[in-house]
Amino acid sequence: MQAGVDGGRGTMAKKPKWVVEKEQARRQAAQATVWLFGLHAVRDALENPRREKLRLVLTRNAADRLGAAVAAGGLTPEIADPRRFPAPLDPGSVHQGAALEVRPLDWGPLDGVCAVAPDAPPALAVLLDRVTDPHNVGAILRSAEVFGARAVIAPARHSAPETGALAKTASGALERQPYLRVGNLAQAMGTLRDMGWRLLGLDGTGDVGLDAALGQGPAQPTALVLGAEGPGLRALTRDSCDRIVRIEAAGAFGSLNVSNAAAVALYATRAHLR
Repeated sequence: MQAGVDGGRGTMAKKPKWVVEKEQARRQAAQATVWLFGLHAVRDALENPRREKLRLVLTRNAADRLGAAVAAGGLTPEIADPRRFPAPLDPGSVHQGAALEVRPLDWGPLDGVCAVAPDAPPALAVLLDRVTDPHNVGAILRSAEVFGARAVIAPARHSAPETGALAKTASGALERQPYLRVGNLAQAMGTLRDMGWRLLGLDGTGDVGLDAALGQGPAQPTALVLGAEGPGLRALTRDSCDRIVRIEAAGAFGSLNVSNAAAVALYATRAHLR
């Protein structure tokens, strides 16, 4: 009897359901495409050699404005009438006469992107726990790129996927700042800790201010962990942090939305890590 074969019927044993679902998800991800839109997002994607570019739709005016980027992208654009723009975008998308179909970026594994050499300056990263608004994630990617973060990391499920709206808000940062969507956020946090990263969860109930926490102990690679507005950090995410900290407020009203909190925390952390 051959291994893996039913001796009575001569048929291969069925794969477990979870294996089948994982293989299907992998095939779907390989076939997925994203429509980017807007002059800045399309220009930066065309100029990004990491991007797999499939279809470019431009109005004549946009083609004139993106001339050098179109040449760099290597795609022949479809010139479209602005009144009958053929790209399959949401009706409210402000496309500025430019749309580009691409494959999502593959930045590689977490332990490769966030590896830190012993003699390198302390690194910085952002982890997002179920932040689903693409505008918030796009703004966080932009801040992460400005302040030199190594990556923005989010769970593959219940997080904002790579979309045209996210790319437009990120204003080019999506092409430069690794956006890693992992299978399990708590496991990713454990991987970072094993690699020498400190994990600081941001929450208004934190027992110490961010500045005070950053000033305790030697400088080390630091990951800032932020939750969705309203629910905040999930229990397992909180438990996976080294410490829960807060952004000190000057007045009684101490609430920031998640993208503003990320920008403030990134700025403060970068200043401490220099």
